[in-house]
Amino acid sequence: MNLQTRQYIFGLIFIAFGIYQATGNEYLEFSLYTGAGLAFIFNALVNEPKLQAQRQLLNIITWILIIATGILFIYLLRYKFF
Repeated sequence: MNLQTRQYIFGLIFIAFGIYQATGNEYLEFSLYTGAGLAFIFNALVNEPKLQAQRQLLNIITWILIIATGILFIYLLRYKFF
């Protein structure tokens, strides 16, 4: 299994776990896991040969998702544990 396929699988696992959290009314954790999963998927899309023309846009979207997920993680720590 190559690196790109692994990133898609990790992304789908994160999104699936986010959906599981949403069924338990944990919407903050749902947004955290969904954002992380989308970041993995968009990061894998950057290396797709067919999408080389959109590479810069995909990089920007990936970094926005990574930063947003980090902020959500910090907010989740503060909201849940402090």
